[in-house]
Amino acid sequence: MEYQDILYEVDGPVLTVTLNRPDKLNAFTNLMGRELADALHRADEDDSIRVVILTGAGRGFCAGADISAGAGSFDTKSGEGAKNFGDGQDRGEGTSFVHALFNCKKATIAAFNGPAVGVGVTLALPTDIKIASDTARFGFVFARRGLVPEAGSAWFLPQLVGKAQALRWAIAGNVFDAAEALRGGLVSEVVPAEQLLARAREIAMDIAENTAPISVALTRQMIWRFGSADLPFDLLQIDGAFALHLGSTGDVKEGVASFIEKRAPHFPGKVSTDMPPGYPWWE
Repeated sequence: MEYQDILYEVDGPVLTVTLNRPDKLNAFTNLMGRELADALHRADEDDSIRVVILTGAGRGFCAGADISAGAGSFDTKSGEGAKNFGDGQDRGEGTSFVHALFNCKKATIAAFNGPAVGVGVTLALPTDIKIASDTARFGFVFARRGLVPEAGSAWFLPQLVGKAQALRWAIAGNVFDAAEALRGGLVSEVVPAEQLLARAREIAMDIAENTAPISVALTRQMIWRFGSADLPFDLLQIDGAFALHLGSTGDVKEGVASFIEKRAPHFPGKVSTDMPPGYPWWE
């Protein structure tokens, strides 16, 4: 796929996906969502990519849905909203950026470089690590537009910030700054705007240079899928089997050897070919 609404840039083990409609503050379109899903599927298939950074071009991350059609922007039945948001039919995991982010085998980092409102923030909720510039602003503004939270955000947001905070932000629908996002747990750190991408890459390189790809892929899935479970016993069946299998693999031997020898690890396992038996356990 040739990309129109995003940029796909690989630098060493890090892929940076940039939402690229800066003249529209990177307002979301159906095409952008499809391109984002495709980019993540490509990253999953490329063992040289260890971490994906998601950010925006220009002065915004994503200002939300493209409402260039005016009051009828969300009306996909009359055709006004069809260009930007499709016809509302669910075409499955292959075209869904939510599924692609959630199921991704690579660590994902959202670097909020500016306003992230509506779908502009919900599209990034399935990322693993979220940092923001001090100029970023956020808003779950759906109730102020007569809509409901989408992109699975009524599930993702409480997982990240707790039900009380999610309810306050989503019901009030107000826009808030990066400091409030940090206090509320939406992002893990706030940095000066000029340092944002450098900091995102620093985090990405630490992951790429010091962790095993298979371990990262399994860990993010276990936390996302079991973090809200009522009891730990289903997880015990999963993590125990994986631990037993991985213990005899080259990754664990290399992890222990590199620790003892006080050197950087060189993990041999590849997510494309070496995922353990039982993965994906949810299928």
